[in-house]
Amino acid sequence: MENSLPDIKINDYTYSLPTEKIAQYPLSERDKSKLLVYEKGNISEKKFNELPGVIPPNTLLIFNKTRVINARLRFKNQSGKNIEIFTLEPAEQTELVTALNTKGSVNWLCLVGNLKAWKGGKLESQINTESGSITLAAELLEKKGDSFIVTLSWQPAEKTFAEILDLFGDVPLPPYMKRDSETNDKQTYQTVYAENEGSVAAPTAGLHFTEKVFEGLRRNNIKTDFVTLHVGAGTFKPVKSETITAHEMHSESFYIDKKTISSLLENLNVNKIIAVGTTSMRTIESLYWFGVQLLQGRHSGNEVLISQWEPYENTIEDVSTALKAVLEYINSASIEHLYGKTNIIIVPGYDFKIFSGLITNFHQPQSTLLLLIAAFIGGDWKRVYEYALNNDFRFLSYGDSSILLK
Repeated sequence: MENSLPDIKINDYTYSLPTEKIAQYPLSERDKSKLLVYEKGNISEKKFNELPGVIPPNTLLIFNKTRVINARLRFKNQSGKNIEIFTLEPAEQTELVTALNTKGSVNWLCLVGNLKAWKGGKLESQINTESGSITLAAELLEKKGDSFIVTLSWQPAEKTFAEILDLFGDVPLPPYMKRDSETNDKQTYQTVYAENEGSVAAPTAGLHFTEKVFEGLRRNNIKTDFVTLHVGAGTFKPVKSETITAHEMHSESFYIDKKTISSLLENLNVNKIIAVGTTSMRTIESLYWFGVQLLQGRHSGNEVLISQWEPYENTIEDVSTALKAVLEYINSASIEHLYGKTNIIIVPGYDFKIFSGLITNFHQPQSTLLLLIAAFIGGDWKRVYEYALNNDFRFLSYGDSSILLK
């Protein structure tokens, strides 16, 4: 059998979000945010630092350990007008880690703010460091969809592109935060366990975790494991079409260690598995669908790609068998982790294969993230969001949290 894609009208997945409900700054203590607990249809409220007591012992939590890069680059043209370049992903089919370690020059897919002020030619920016002056130049190559391919080059050329972004870039706060980034955002818009550079948006469900919360999880024998999905700017892209079938999902890179897949198999059908964030959930569901591709002989070549409509166009397989197929693929290729790209979209009607719970913030109206929530808990998403709106919960990236238990 397969998940058939229902006729989903986006207007059915909206709600009124007053501007004052959108958190513009984080709380001074990450784990003091509110936690909405949804379990078996019941809604209650706690503080996030009480999370370890909410989760059953032996549960496996899956986190996304991506690290946000300073993706906003600011330049001025010859007239002194501001031009912003928002770096999205490598323009070529290069693995993100490799591209970030490139020295001297890169071609990058970017969004350009105040494009009309860029009449061609190079833009330059310069900073002075303890080791000397560094110059960064940007040159517009070509338009590609809603984005542009930009050549970014720097002198001296010894530094990697990751180091250049760290020096020249600003924290890429979401567009609904109506302010410029500040020094504190470099820490607060990053999870405490962030490791692998590459995201242009934080996996915000993880922002509430502190070492104290992790200590509580360990005391309660709650297990943790990690994946990496580099969050793209498309996560903020609203669905503008009337139905979901006309919406084009963005592509994101993911990495999953062999150890994590083994951990999933060990806990499958034995303990609860809970995703920390929609990014972790989409990554693991993509892993399952890659296993389906392998079992059905639909994978060829070296590229691992999960298309937007993969779950709705293909028959399903046993979950354990699919994960074992991925492990066999990794072992036969003599690699330690699976690298791939996913465009997967999870909407109402989707049959979740692995997770019985989700820890997540509150998402924008008419967004693919809200559709995922509706897919997970059905029509109760309206009750959850109504409760949050009526009980002074803070919304979106720097907002409060929820745990949704099926």
